[in-house]
Amino acid sequence: LPAAVLLKDTKLMDVKLGQLGTWLAMRDFTPGGILGAMRRGYDRYYNKYINVRKGGLGGISMVLAGYIVLSYMWSYSHV
Repeated sequence: LPAAVLLKDTKLMDVKLGQLGTWLAMRDFTPGGILGAMRRGYDRYYNKYINVRKGGLGGISMVLAGYIVLSYMWSYSHV
């Protein structure tokens, strides 16, 4: 039984192919469970990519690259 509890807490990427049916049977497919999973996924995405603690060169370079591509598209709209 402790192995089943551990299997319930594992992420999908860590589940072995033979355990997939058991893992899926343990999921909560009610509307509340699906909404909760979507909310957790959004929170994970938001905290990883949007709500970063420190800025770095990566964010600045992405904004600069976006500006360059956008200005190129405006200047050479016939291409």
